[in-house]
Amino acid sequence: MSIESLFAAPAALPVVPKVVQQLIQSFQREDISIDAIASQLAADPVLSAKTLRLANSAYFHVSRRIGSVDDALRMLGFVMVRNLVVGCGVAGAFKAVPGIDLPQFWRYSLHTACTARWLAQQQQLNTDLAFTVGLLHGVGHLVMHAVEPAALRALDKDVHPLAADRAAAERNRLGYHNGEVSAELARRWHFPADVADALQRCPAPTQSQPLNAQAALVHIGAWRARIEALKLSPKQAQAECPVPVIDAMRMRLEWSSDQRTLVLDADRSATPLPDLSELAAGLEAMFE
Repeated sequence: MSIESLFAAPAALPVVPKVVQQLIQSFQREDISIDAIASQLAADPVLSAKTLRLANSAYFHVSRRIGSVDDALRMLGFVMVRNLVVGCGVAGAFKAVPGIDLPQFWRYSLHTACTARWLAQQQQLNTDLAFTVGLLHGVGHLVMHAVEPAALRALDKDVHPLAADRAAAERNRLGYHNGEVSAELARRWHFPADVADALQRCPAPTQSQPLNAQAALVHIGAWRARIEALKLSPKQAQAECPVPVIDAMRMRLEWSSDQRTLVLDADRSATPLPDLSELAAGLEAMFE
């Protein structure tokens, strides 16, 4: 099955709420009406309740309780609220997927997104783009499992969906990998080209030039998230460390017995990678 025939199946393109569709379109529009978006979001009781719960989470450390969508937009900013709503909408579009542990999958995706966002901040890159790409980088898995459950079931027995070598195994057996499917879904949902390009290159960001920095950050973030998701031992985590990608980003990873420390370059002091629980504090509600 080609990617084209994969997306010919109805299950390949799940429907997201109208307000989420409009927020996705806002990535490429400057004339978007924030007031109209706020009104539509407020009219969706499920999304607005989730947005307010997230806005009041420990992640944002707000000084007072946020009680309305307008308050959330004013205190957190349009881009951050958009990130939260799009994340909720995309997660809600996949109710159940054969062969995928959805709580594990979304927790891993969130940890990837938050790590990529933190790395982007250290590198003075676009943190919101890193978060979006990190959150969406694995949705190709969901599409593939929904459309081809039998073929993916056989592959899952040999290689876990979140394993580091999963994309290579998919390409060998199917002719394409989950990053390409994630990118195609993003295009069909009308995300901007920079999101789709980064998604496509996340599994192997150093294989094509010039280096896509956002894909590289998400690739590193996925490795960090995978350590916890798959309960990798320190030896396994070190063996799977994406050294070529870290080198390409002019980072260096130093190992000690009790922590992993990221060094941004030779002239700056060591910057510890925060715990995932700290990076994603409170945002798990996005997928509940």
